[in-house]
Amino acid sequence: LSALSQCRTAALGGHIDACDNCGHKHISYNSCRNRHCPKCQGIQKEMWAIQREEEMLPVGYFHVVFTFPSELHGLCLRNPKFMYDLLFESAWYVLKIFATDDKWMGVKSAATMLLHTWGQKLSLHPHVHCIVPNGGLTKDGSWKGPKRANSNFLFPVLAMNKVYKAFFLRR
Repeated sequence: LSALSQCRTAALGGHIDACDNCGHKHISYNSCRNRHCPKCQGIQKEMWAIQREEEMLPVGYFHVVFTFPSELHGLCLRNPKFMYDLLFESAWYVLKIFATDDKWMGVKSAATMLLHTWGQKLSLHPHVHCIVPNGGLTKDGSWKGPKRANSNFLFPVLAMNKVYKAFFLRR
């Protein structure tokens, strides 16, 4: 927070830009280059988002979040690689099982997944955000959407929760 509060202020130093023609001078202060700084990383963040949008299919998407009980958070501090790998593996297992099930879509699907380890209040809260396309590819390579096209949810949440919990605990 210190670096962010000092970003582009005299505290981090600076330099003077001068016009060769009119002599106008402008002071430019140095940036903190912190990856969390909105001043420094704003452009890079926007460029990353634009590049991700260019990779997206021209279909609707669903935002799905997977987490686990706070009682297991201590395990993330002691063995983060195992716990975070398990979080990704469990989330993908659920999405894949439901997508390939003919009852829901019967397709090969995909997802973009992003791990967040902290909540908005800066407390340990590991969870994975999944951006899932509204459909997938059939065995013959054609696109097929879900059978419940007007639903607010891609798959039934309670059923997904049961499968997720069972797979997570089994692993």
